[in-house]
Amino acid sequence: MEPPILQSLAERLEPGRAALIIIDMQKDFCVDGFATSRAGRPLAAAQSIIPRLEGLLAAARAAKALVCHVGFWTLPDHESDSGPWLAQRRRATYASDRIAIAGTEGAEFIDELSPADGELVIRKHRYSAFKGTDLDMMLRAHSIQTVVPTGVSTNVCVESTLRDAFEYNYYVCVPEDGVASWNMDLHASTLTTVDARFGLVTTCAEVMDIWGAGTARPAKPAAAE
Repeated sequence: MEPPILQSLAERLEPGRAALIIIDMQKDFCVDGFATSRAGRPLAAAQSIIPRLEGLLAAARAAKALVCHVGFWTLPDHESDSGPWLAQRRRATYASDRIAIAGTEGAEFIDELSPADGELVIRKHRYSAFKGTDLDMMLRAHSIQTVVPTGVSTNVCVESTLRDAFEYNYYVCVPEDGVASWNMDLHASTLTTVDARFGLVTTCAEVMDIWGAGTARPAKPAAAE
């Protein structure tokens, strides 16, 4: 029997079933003078999406859509590194193996997008927010069917996360102006791939419009005493 399908963007983004996922909007990835900036990465694109993500975050909170902040988290002394991971990190463009070290200022979320009380915070050691984390369990516990991945970088951590989300049977809706990369050609390539295989490409304004008119998440019943 064919399963039911949520066809429209509005259906998929109904606040009771959608989660805003903000990926790697941390000082090491977004703020001048921190790790990727010191590695020579252009930050203009990442910084340009911050105001739009502030608006999207405010809309999610107002609609009571689930909000999840995902941050890269490298354990000190290479405790979270494997040989293959370390080798590739050391040759990656504008990267190093000293990014978002656990407990450092660089690993903190930027002030504009800092988590509020009650919002999910996921720490990851790999590109995908699903690898080695409890993200899938937490989303299912909140009856989430759709993820809205945002943040940086479009072609690496965002793409890795959305691919896994699709494989875990979530609808994927990517706001094209809510993600960014140091290489906007790669950014565009990811969005083309998303549209072809993994979900819907939308905009922050479209998502905000739906959440502004959407139905808030129902309150969970109080636990029996």
